[in-house]
Amino acid sequence: VVRKTQSVSDSECGVCHSCCPCPCVLAALNFITGQGRTLRTRVIVMKPLVFFFLLSLVFSFVTYNLITMVIRYTFVGFEKSNSKAVGFTQLFLDPIIHMPHNLTKPKPQKLLFHIALTATDTPYSKWQCRIMYYWYLKKKNLPGSEMGKFTRILHSGTPDNLMDEIPTFVVDPLPQGFDMGYIVLNRPWAFVQWLEKATIEEEYILMAEPDHIFLNPLPNLAYGDYPVAFPFFYMKPAEHEEIIRKFFPKENGPVTNVDPIGNSPVIIKKNLLEQVATTWMNISLRMKHDEETDKTFGWVLEMYAYAIASALHGVQHILRKDFMLQPPWDLDNRKKFILHYTYACDYNMKGELTYGKIGDWRFNKRSYIKGPPPKNLSLPPPNIPESVVTLVKMVNEATANIPNW
Repeated sequence: VVRKTQSVSDSECGVCHSCCPCPCVLAALNFITGQGRTLRTRVIVMKPLVFFFLLSLVFSFVTYNLITMVIRYTFVGFEKSNSKAVGFTQLFLDPIIHMPHNLTKPKPQKLLFHIALTATDTPYSKWQCRIMYYWYLKKKNLPGSEMGKFTRILHSGTPDNLMDEIPTFVVDPLPQGFDMGYIVLNRPWAFVQWLEKATIEEEYILMAEPDHIFLNPLPNLAYGDYPVAFPFFYMKPAEHEEIIRKFFPKENGPVTNVDPIGNSPVIIKKNLLEQVATTWMNISLRMKHDEETDKTFGWVLEMYAYAIASALHGVQHILRKDFMLQPPWDLDNRKKFILHYTYACDYNMKGELTYGKIGDWRFNKRSYIKGPPPKNLSLPPPNIPESVVTLVKMVNEATANIPNW
């Protein structure tokens, strides 16, 4: 920084002795002003480290403001768009992968969601529903929860002995032979009937399953018209493009529009589910009656049907891995909301996983197809992952407190 002052001699400029020779500074001034060496100047020179520090600070401030401005107008564009919008804002925000900006802000009010799960009247389904409902009641009114009412959608066609214990809505099963032995096809048909006939007060719906346990109070993770879903590692639409195209033609967009999800767990606006449900049901039936599709997708066929039906309606999901954990593969419970105990947990007494082989200690829900598990299941051996220990403890607590277990 140079400031012209009264005339002084070179020797009076003590500052320059510590950083750069006065002749250099004066030469620069001569070049700028066109004047000769007769120009006398007092030069105020900053220490190099201080100068570069201040320069970096100014640069950082300018950069921060520039980026903030871009992001601000990007998100404004996103908030004004709908689920089918494409364009410049998508370069900065992919709503399928990243959390929308405003989701991190406090909500003005609670957005309650209705918990709905489809079930049969078999002993296997009943004991899982009872445990799930127990933990729903435990977590529903805790801080952070936006859990609304609960409905077990029973697609057996007739009431059962849990009607007084769990809020239940009875719907009809598919006509005989339609499911071709794949009972899961009754799920979309059950939702179609329930949405048409039931009175649902909440604006959002959580589609859940009997083998879900609420680990923590569950907030509404959806964002407006963007539902939230759990991404399953084995759902890979892009690897089955030839089959997907049978039900999702090219004119509907790239295969990547089909999310790697099933219908559960999903929190979705009720009006969006009403649009998707019938398509979901029809595609499920078409897939089951297509030999190649049925053979390729197997037990996840209905999950692909929901993902494709959603994409056909332009519904994209926010994917959240913290939505759910699945022991024994997910090891801890930190910041997770739902525990899904679909996989067998087999260990030897050293605490080593023996998946695919019955272990010295095991918990497998399929061991209790004909009736509920007993009270006070044995805890796993030492060194077992936290998720497995938590599962057994939560099952034990439920069975110890549910009447007439």
